[in-house]
Formats: sequence, C-alpha cells, structure tokens
Amino acid sequence: MARSFAQVVDARLSRRDFLKAGTALAVAAALPGCASSAVVSSSASGKSALTFMEQNAEMTTQLEVPAGYQAQVLLKWGEPLWANGPAFDPTQQTAEKQQQQFGFNNDFIGFLPLPLGSQNSEHGLLVVNHEYSISASMWPGSPADTALDKAQTDTDIVAHGLSVVEIQFQNGQWQQLKDSAYTRRITPLTPMQLSGPAAGSPRLKTAISADGVHTLGTYGNCAGGVTPWGTVLTGEENIDAMFAGDYSQSAERETLQRFGMQAKAQKSWAQHYPRWDLSQQPNEALHVGWIVEIDPYNPQSTPKKRTLLGRFKHEGANVFINADGRVVAYMGDDQKFEYLYKFVSSGRYQPDHRAANLDLLDSGTLHCARFDADGTVDWLPLQFGQGPLTAANGFHSQADVLIDCRKAADLLGATPMDRPEDVEVNPANGAVYVMLTKNADRTEAQRHPVNPRANNTAGQIVELVPPKGDHSQPSFAWDLFLLAGRRDDPSSSYHPATGADSWIACPDNCAFDSKGHIWVTSDGAEDFGIAEGVWASAVSGPDRALMRRFLRSPVGSEVCGPFFTPDDKHFFCSIQHPGDGSSFEQPSTRWPDFDATLPPRPAVVVINRPDGKVVGS
Repeated sequence: MARSFAQVVDARLSRRDFLKAGTALAVAAALPGCASSAVVSSSASGKSALTFMEQNAEMTTQLEVPAGYQAQVLLKWGEPLWANGPAFDPTQQTAEKQQQQFGFNNDFIGFLPLPLGSQNSEHGLLVVNHEYSISASMWPGSPADTALDKAQTDTDIVAHGLSVVEIQFQNGQWQQLKDSAYTRRITPLTPMQLSGPAAGSPRLKTAISADGVHTLGTYGNCAGGVTPWGTVLTGEENIDAMFAGDYSQSAERETLQRFGMQAKAQKSWAQHYPRWDLSQQPNEALHVGWIVEIDPYNPQSTPKKRTLLGRFKHEGANVFINADGRVVAYMGDDQKFEYLYKFVSSGRYQPDHRAANLDLLDSGTLHCARFDADGTVDWLPLQFGQGPLTAANGFHSQADVLIDCRKAADLLGATPMDRPEDVEVNPANGAVYVMLTKNADRTEAQRHPVNPRANNTAGQIVELVPPKGDHSQPSFAWDLFLLAGRRDDPSSSYHPATGADSWIACPDNCAFDSKGHIWVTSDGAEDFGIAEGVWASAVSGPDRALMRRFLRSPVGSEVCGPFFTPDDKHFFCSIQHPGDGSSFEQPSTRWPDFDATLPPRPAVVVINRPDGKVVGS
C-alpha cells in the first residue's frame, strides 16, 4: 500500500532518526556505489563540544553574547576606510564621501588570511557585501526610498557593493590597517566583465556594454563564499528593486517579468538615470542577477560575472573541491517557490597553480534539484538542446538557458522550494546543508516532503548527502535536519532537550567550525516575538539538531555573514539594518554608537574569548 503524504513526512522526522547521524546518511548508503560508512567523519560524531552559556530570547536594544566572550564592533556604516578618508556625518553625506567609507547594510563576510595560501588567523583581508539601503535609516527626515534627489541618489548608489579591508589582531583587539594597499570599494559603478557562455550574447548588449562583455558594477549583494584559490564569490540577489519603468513592449518582457521586475519604482535610481529605466534600457537588467568573482589579493583586478553559474536571485555561492579535483558550487535562488542549484566544473583544481584556478567557473555544467519522497534528490543538467531546453521553448543557445535559468528549471521539473538561502558544505562530514527561510504562500495542495508545511512562516534546514562523498554524482540522499518554529508548535521538530529559549525561526545563513558544528543565523525571528541571533548545534550523535542560542542581536536587525578564522578563535558576523522599521530621528535602537546625534548603523562584529579558547567552548 502506498504511504500517505503525512506518513512520508513522519518517516523523515521520526524521533529515532532525529537522534541518529541522520536518515540521509542511511539512504546515501543505499544509493548505487555507496558504502555503509557514507561520509560521516569521526570529528563530527559523538557528543557536542558546545558548552557556552545560552542567551535568552528577549528583544533588546543591545547585542548580547555569552559570559566569557567579547564582541568587538569592527566596521560601521560610514566609517572611513582610508587614513585620510572623510569622517562620518549622516547630515552631510555625499557620494564622494561614501565612496571612501564602509557601505550600508553589510551582509556576507569573508576572511582571507595573509599571506595568501596561509592559515593565519590573526592577519587577513575582510571582504564584506553591502546588500541594500534603507533611506529612512540613512537620511534626516526619514525619506522614502523613492523620494531621494539626485545627490542623495548618487550617495545611495555607492553605498551598495562591497568593501575590502586589511585587518590584524593586535593586543587582544582587531584593527583595520587603513594604509593598506588592499583597501578597496567595489560599487555599482566599478568596471567588470561578463565571462562564460552568456558573455557577448546580443541580449547583453546595452548602452553601457556595446560588446555584451564589459559592464559596470554589482549590487543587491547578499551572501557569498570564499574559494580555495583565494577569491570571493558574491551573489546578486534582489536587483529588481533598483529598476523601474514600463517594459511591456520590450522583447525581454517575459524574462523581466519572471525575475519580478515592476514598472512602479521601489527606489530612486531610475528617476535619475536611464540605465535603470526599463522603458529605455530593458536589457540592462540582464547584466545583474549573477555570481561575481572578485580577487581581493589583487586590487587592480577586474571582477568577473560568471554566467555559467546562472542568472537568478543568488543568495550566494559556496565552493567545495571534490575528491577528483573538480570544483562543485552550491547556490540557492532566494525567492518563494524557486530552486536549488549545483555547478560541477570541467577542469580540476590545482593547489599549487593559482592562476590556473581563476577561470574554473567558466567551464562545466549547471544543475537544478528535484527532490523525491523516497529521500533522494536528482540533479538535472541545464544544458541547451537537452530535453525541453530547445528552440521550441525559446532557447537558442546556452546563453539563453543561463539568462533564463528560472524558466529552464521550470521546464525541467525542479522542486519549488521555501526560499533557498545559504547552502554550505560541512567540512567535517561532507554533507550539504540548505537554509530554507520560509514561504507563507505555500498551500496545503503544494506541500512536498522537503517543504512539508503549508503557510510555512518558520522555515527548515535540509541536509543533503552525496554517495561516497562524491559531489559530482547525479543523485544524493536528503533529510530534514530541522523544522524551525515555536518549540511548542507540533509542526516544528526539535531535539527533545532543546531549551525554552533555544528554538529558532527563519534560518538564513550558516557556517561551520572545524569540528563540524553548524552555526545558523536568523532573518524573521522577530515576527515570532524573539530576538534575531545566532544558534549552534552538532550535526550528528546524541546532540544532533540540539540548537543552542549563542547571540542576540539588537531590535530591528538581522544577523548575516557568519564566518570563522581558520583556528576557530574568532567569529565574524554582520548586524544588518538595526532599528529597521523606525525613523532616523527616533530609532528603536541606536546601536552600536548609542549617540543621540547618530542613527543606528549596520556593522561588522567579531566575537572571541579573552582567554584565547575556541568559539563555542
């Protein structure tokens, strides 16, 4: 007799399985070519080594970390990045000043040791995304995002992008080295190149790009990843907010609509610049929505938009080196009912030949994921000429498949997910963990074992296990690691020892320490009446999915960009949009300055222990 939907979900969440290393590991052992050992690492098994004192869930104006830890605010919006840079004055901001200052709403953080190739945990480069702006938090009078004049808009534009700085740990504190040759601001105006199969496509020829190769800037930068060859991958996500204008007569009408473009302005950019006016330059929107690779060790390098990784609302991209040397990158399309993706390179990573690795992401195959109720996930190649990806459906080249990646995944039957955000490989067990933040629009009829709840306001974490640790394989095993939400909600699923203040809602980003513990940030916990923050847990053994709250962030904020130094002794994270939803003059918090003359400021925080022990102990 066929099992009901409820029985399928229950099987994935049984208490017995919940306390094991994970049913995905068992299913992986049954896949063709799998050994019973799957990919569990002994370093990730056994009882969790997490012993920090948990934080409560109360929302406050402060940032709180456990006793025995210190949190240092390292970089704040408006802070000058060069020794001779202009001081921050929110009442007198200009584009020229902002170009020399730390940008707004920091998100992804990547720490890259100095020198290149070392495991130095006390000296390195910090690369930080600046995802989006909030005019009501940036300007006196709390103007709407669409109400900025041209001078304010110019400032707003260069508050986006990325910052690259050099930092060093000295006398128990981190310092930015403001005379560093590595310091750099990357903005929507920075020269860049499109690379890969879509580069040079007639569809990418615009007023700023006669050849469809050379382009300008990056924005909407959400999460990202650091490659083993020392570059940063930054994801362009909600870029539709910057565009406006009637595109109903454009040849790209279907593509723009599928990406969520609206004629009504959400920001002021299109009011002042034709570049972002869809009625004048609709093809400009095809220049964003990519993964951008940046070499922070070479400040003169030109960032590359790697089109082979597809065009969609990239949360980020995280790279894993497969046993055969091929590069595998995992990506989520952060919108309701969108998809999970995997890229496998054709070339092999060469540890001693950095130059040969710099273009590995320009050759290979992109796949989308289809989840099945039997606990397997199939990776479907997005290859022009195969299956429905032909001229009959509007695809005339691989460039078209990549530009219209969402449409291609629709036709292949990929599984619509509950907002796929961060996707990371655990270095201790080789499994892949997918943060699915939420999807309140999912109906009862749209429930699926991997997205099992209608009106899903709390999200879940999914675990994927490749057979024998081979990430190039076309089928993996999958399991539900955690169904988030209130501890007493029967639709949630937690370890039975989870504390009253330790439940999580809306998982967003994640990171792993060297022991394989998962560290998860939230974006939406305040909707449940608890503070946003950071939680940590073991991924196997008796403490699998036993969530423990490590950090509480200030009211109105979210926590992004978790990242460890190689020795696990320093933990970086972004506090984004503190005081969001309030006004410039009367914010709900004035973190981190608590100065009556200053608004709340997004900032990068680094957390460590004064006694020098690893974070989490």
